[in-house]
Amino acid sequence: AFEEAQADGFAPLDIVEAVLGGRIVKRYTQDPRVTRYKLQGPALDGRAVFVVSRFLASGDVRIIMVYGGSDETES
Repeated sequence: AFEEAQADGFAPLDIVEAVLGGRIVKRYTQDPRVTRYKLQGPALDGRAVFVVSRFLASGDVRIIMVYGGSDETES
């Protein structure tokens, strides 16, 4: 996920800012094993960042995908 973020010009702190300052815009529940969440939040410079993540059994959050742009991109 960090490689995707860097390719879109986002630093790790942009991802942290997006997760902490963002909101859940979609829940992916079709996989019965785990629910994934798409969050939208601001990067440090105000650009929109989308983060797809899931919770691990330990309670930690795993970042699956990071991208920028508009919500028209379904991921």
